[in-house]
Amino acid sequence: MIQKSSLKTVGIPPRFLNRSTLQIASAVVNGCIGLVYLCFGIWILEEKLRKTQTVLPLNWWLLLLFKGCTWLLVGCTVSLRGNQLPKIPIRLLSILAVIYAAVICALSVFAAVLNKVVTIKIVLDALLLPGAILLLFCADKGYAYEDGVHNRNESGLYDPLNGEANGSAKVDYTALVTPFATAGCFSKFSFRWLNPLMKKGREKTLTEDDMPQLREAERAESCYLSFLEQLNTQKQAKPSSQPSILKTIILCHWREIFVSGFFALLKILTLSAGPMILNAFILVAEGKGSFEYEGYVLAISLFFAKCLESLSQRQWYFRTRLIGLKVRSLLTAAIYKKQLRLSNAARQTHSSGEITNYVTVDAYRIGEFPFWFHQTWTTSLQLCIALLILFHAVGLATFAALVVIVLTVLCNAPLAKLQHRFQRNLMVAQDARLKASSEALINMKVLKLYAWESHFKKVIENLRAVEYKWLSAVQLRKAYNSFLFWASPVLVSAATFGACYFLKVPLHASNVFTFVATLRLVQDPIRSIPDVIGIVIQANVAFARVVKFLEAPELQSANIRKKRHMEHTNLAISIKSGGFSWEENVSKPTLRNITLEVRMGGKVAVCGEVGSSKSTLLAAIIGEVPNIQGSIQVFGKIAYVSQTAWIQTGTIQENILFGSAMDRQRYEITLESAVDAHTASSLFNEYVMEALAAKAVLLVTHQVDFLPAFDSVLLMSDGEILRADSYHGLLASSQEFQDLVNAHKETAGGGRVAEVNPSKGHGTSTTEIKKSYVEKEFKEPKGDQLIKQEERERGDTGLKPYIQYLNQNKGFLFFSIANLCQLFFVAGQIAQNSWMAANVDNPNVSSLKLIAVYLAIGVFSTLLLLTRSLFVVTLGIRASKSLFSQLLNSLFRAPMSFYDSTPLGRILSRVSVDLSIVDLDVPFCLIFACVATINAYSNLGVLAVVTWQVLFVSVPVIYAAIRLQNYYFSTAKELMRINGTTKSLVANHLAESIAGAVTIRAFEEEERFFAKNLDLIDTNASPFFHSFSANEWLIQRLETLSATVLASAALCMVLLPPGTFNSGFIGMALSYGLSLNISLVYSIQNQCTIANYIISVERLNQYMHIPSEASEVIEENRPPSNWPTVGKVDIHDLQIRYRPDSPLVLRGISCTFQGGHKIDHEIWEVLDKCQLREAVQDKEDGLDSLVVEDGSNWSMGQRQLFCLGRALLRRSRVLVLDEATASIDNATDLILQKTIRTEFADCTVITVAHRIPTVMDCTMVLAISDGKLVEYDEPAKLMEREGSLFGQLVKEYWSHYHSAESH
Repeated sequence: MIQKSSLKTVGIPPRFLNRSTLQIASAVVNGCIGLVYLCFGIWILEEKLRKTQTVLPLNWWLLLLFKGCTWLLVGCTVSLRGNQLPKIPIRLLSILAVIYAAVICALSVFAAVLNKVVTIKIVLDALLLPGAILLLFCADKGYAYEDGVHNRNESGLYDPLNGEANGSAKVDYTALVTPFATAGCFSKFSFRWLNPLMKKGREKTLTEDDMPQLREAERAESCYLSFLEQLNTQKQAKPSSQPSILKTIILCHWREIFVSGFFALLKILTLSAGPMILNAFILVAEGKGSFEYEGYVLAISLFFAKCLESLSQRQWYFRTRLIGLKVRSLLTAAIYKKQLRLSNAARQTHSSGEITNYVTVDAYRIGEFPFWFHQTWTTSLQLCIALLILFHAVGLATFAALVVIVLTVLCNAPLAKLQHRFQRNLMVAQDARLKASSEALINMKVLKLYAWESHFKKVIENLRAVEYKWLSAVQLRKAYNSFLFWASPVLVSAATFGACYFLKVPLHASNVFTFVATLRLVQDPIRSIPDVIGIVIQANVAFARVVKFLEAPELQSANIRKKRHMEHTNLAISIKSGGFSWEENVSKPTLRNITLEVRMGGKVAVCGEVGSSKSTLLAAIIGEVPNIQGSIQVFGKIAYVSQTAWIQTGTIQENILFGSAMDRQRYEITLESAVDAHTASSLFNEYVMEALAAKAVLLVTHQVDFLPAFDSVLLMSDGEILRADSYHGLLASSQEFQDLVNAHKETAGGGRVAEVNPSKGHGTSTTEIKKSYVEKEFKEPKGDQLIKQEERERGDTGLKPYIQYLNQNKGFLFFSIANLCQLFFVAGQIAQNSWMAANVDNPNVSSLKLIAVYLAIGVFSTLLLLTRSLFVVTLGIRASKSLFSQLLNSLFRAPMSFYDSTPLGRILSRVSVDLSIVDLDVPFCLIFACVATINAYSNLGVLAVVTWQVLFVSVPVIYAAIRLQNYYFSTAKELMRINGTTKSLVANHLAESIAGAVTIRAFEEEERFFAKNLDLIDTNASPFFHSFSANEWLIQRLETLSATVLASAALCMVLLPPGTFNSGFIGMALSYGLSLNISLVYSIQNQCTIANYIISVERLNQYMHIPSEASEVIEENRPPSNWPTVGKVDIHDLQIRYRPDSPLVLRGISCTFQGGHKIDHEIWEVLDKCQLREAVQDKEDGLDSLVVEDGSNWSMGQRQLFCLGRALLRRSRVLVLDEATASIDNATDLILQKTIRTEFADCTVITVAHRIPTVMDCTMVLAISDGKLVEYDEPAKLMEREGSLFGQLVKEYWSHYHSAESH
């Protein structure tokens, strides 16, 4: 009521109550423009009638009347009624109005400058552009407001997930989302929406918690769903052909591409107006002005042109960066989704290291491409406009410039082809090195136990040497490109002025410095051509690799799992005459003639020798092996326990629940099953037989003791089910099964075990163990966690990372020489232009001398450019070699505690994307940051020297710019650091998912893992988004300041008396001033880019100084060359913990293993002893047969046999066996134990084993409980000792063995 009455008192019309100030202002401005056009048209018509008594011709007055009516109608409709009409047409209309107004405005300004006349029509045409921009703001702002109301009043995308209708759990979700989501048009164009984050970054060190979420349109899920929708549309349109992924991505973002292209065009048009204004300024200085206050009009026009140029370029860059972010997100999501469905054959082609590379390197490179895309055509357009301006200035001599430009492009064509080939080879070499690195890092414990670090480090170094070869080739081509295009402006000016001399074209300050200004404006885009070419080539290579991966074959497991029907109520698994093969087009499938039916509650055991395809049968059931014959159906959910344990980074609880909802009672019961694994029998009875009583269970096992309890036993051999029957049925009918059982009896050791007496009062009961473990599980954790949050630098590190980089391999020397070359080059350019400015109108200097001196300085300058480029390449290669060498040495000398507490993804992200940035981007970006800064300050210096009065404006502006830059860096550095750490999360989750893909698919948890991946992509994308937004925020403000300096200099020239300045020096000053904006942009842009890239050096440096293990060789303590002669191991008070802050795991162990005790033709001989000869001979390539990543194309038992063969071949004095035969059947184990006893008769053998028969032949047995030595003696003596832990284990085993026999 109060509001209504107050409004009524003021007297505001009701139709304006819901109008914003912007809408009213737009309506007034555009209405006035329309009315003035109408009045002007009517006035022309009246004058025509008065003078000629006819309305013919109709052209001008009718056109003005039509334009006035149209603009009045469009202006009022969009301003006042826009938010009540359909959104897309109104926005499209406003965009078209801006394009039309920009073209009309540009043409009018050109006409005014060329004709030296300013008319009412030209002024009206110029005013159309601000009016059109107001319309655009108005259209966007109106809908942003309406959308905000809609989101607040209805259940929209920003509603809280747990929101309640009564408002009791209100959560302002929009506070968690970036302000960009609700920003109006002015806020978006000025980047004002970023102010709160910039302020927060200045006040405190930003953390991950301070990162706002992306708005819905930029989130990975939205991008991926849009991509899938377009892909499906293409598939439906052309079902017979494979849809183009590139076309799909373009269709997903065509609107953004179009809008950003419009801003790119607007930037080129406003930039091109500069030389024309400069030409007019020189004419005014020479007293040839068109009207009295032309100088003031030109100064103001210059300021507004530069502001509009800044606005358009910032929007161009911001929007293309945003497209790149969305493309990178959708590709990362698509790659992750694809690896979850990748077939086994495709997985052999695309290793885990390569897949990681696709995300961390290739998707990153493709995401960079949209930023450079418009430069592929804007540079050409800018050159065309420049040539038109040059033709106006120097006439036919322009064709000489055109010839040089064409020759430059033609010379670059073969270099570009070479660059493409070298880039492709570099990526292949990078893949090979990353694959070897990831294998070494994953298996670092094995490498350290075998003392193989040096060998594998050498392998990686050799692969890196190949990478250096291609890296050098790529960087040298980049250096040649850089030289070619940096030298081209010098060559263009040389050719043009030479042509002017021969064609007798007169040279004056106006046309010379119009030429120079135009050339200076296009030289930066020309110089960026090598970067554009490089980015296009990198993106092309990366895209081809990603597309090849996305089009790789997938698992076809969807038709295996079926919903339960009435006729299959009790059926769990049904295979009929099934044939399965890991490889395609093979004559002998891996599994053949498989017929199997398992019902709910059925217990089926699978047994057989090593390599009989037992695990492959399970893999076929869960859909991992392609079905090539017969049929297979699986009903219900599957739980899968892999032979190789796969654990995620996270808590124990997360790993146990694995996506299931927490049921506290069930969880506790599950844990008690887990800790009561004191004996295998209790785990089998309580878990397999009781807890899973109603479930269908398939168990692959070598434990013959458990087989009698199963309903059915499958005996497998060479990929076929030989027999399927009950335990006793098989024992009666199958000789092969009898051999397995007899082998087990023989390994059991018969007599010796039977002598064990029952023990009393032994140790801690299993109930107590359960109780203590469950209590520990639910207690609050104390102390540090094992996997710690990734470290990152905080605050302003100043020049520290730059010094770290330049300290590598005489980097400072090469960097200093490169910068000196640039300084001399800039000095040469200033000398060139000063010579021209001083003597262009000097009658005492001939045209030949004028041009000859100008060219001589230019030729000398180009040689400096070549030197600079070569030193940059040398700097980059030497620094990369040094950094990689230190990083590799540090990683291979790091203790295992580092690998236990560091997720693999953190390391992989450093040796992939961070190293790639250091290799390819840091050297050139570092020198270009210095180069661009030198250029910017030289421009400002020339402006200040010619018009010293501008110092009164420029000094405060420089101070403000430095303060502004410092304000920016406090936020920007933290954003890039957070970007680096969150990038590691994406890489780590991907690496873990690749390793556990089989388990994820078996549990049907793909969607949960994919959802987590999307969340991690967004978590990484948010700091990146706000980082490049902050970059544009800074540059826009600095450009406004530089426009102020330029306009002040121009105003100074106008205000001072005529003749104060030489017209040549006015032209020189303004030509440098006009390029001040663009040079400042390149300077800040390169500074920001290198500040972002240098974070990669920081991240590499973090892992270059890991606390090292003890030295590999201590000279004064080196043993004799024949050591060890006996193999004696003496342990005294051994205390071990996994890391400094963890509890002891071994607590004062003291014992002695006496020497000899047991706790290629040559290769074939070893394979024979390991029972692998036949398996290897069956392979076509024999000893050269392929072993893929992680040995996944061999069974787990065969992999263990390979490891044993490795030990046999090594002939060490001390042999350590840690569960070395756990995946091997009893018959093979029996043979191997005999082999070990024979081959290592004079060696010390230390065995860790759960199988009691395996240790019965050992000389001594050491029993450990809770990290303490409980007993250490001969097996027979321990079995006789009352209360012996070992005796108790043997007794348990023996009682279970007799129980199995009785069945």
